[in-house]
Amino acid sequence: MWTVIISIITLIVGAVGGFFAGVYYLRKQLEKMQNDPEMLKKMAKQMGYNMNNQQMQKAQQMMKNQQFTKGNNRPGGRR
Repeated sequence: MWTVIISIITLIVGAVGGFFAGVYYLRKQLEKMQNDPEMLKKMAKQMGYNMNNQQMQKAQQMMKNQQFTKGNNRPGGRR
């Protein structure tokens, strides 16, 4: 019985830990992308978009205006 309980608790802790690690990794990647236009261009190409220089600058500006900090990433949240 204890084996089942410990297994379920371990699964839950692992899922929560994995979620937060994934969020942290994604934020770091987005912050890196703000400063590296080649990385942004590569991502756009993988998604099927070809961006010219004007579109690239606009995308970078939009990303710089977006804050990737705690509490500021909720839709409809106060800024």
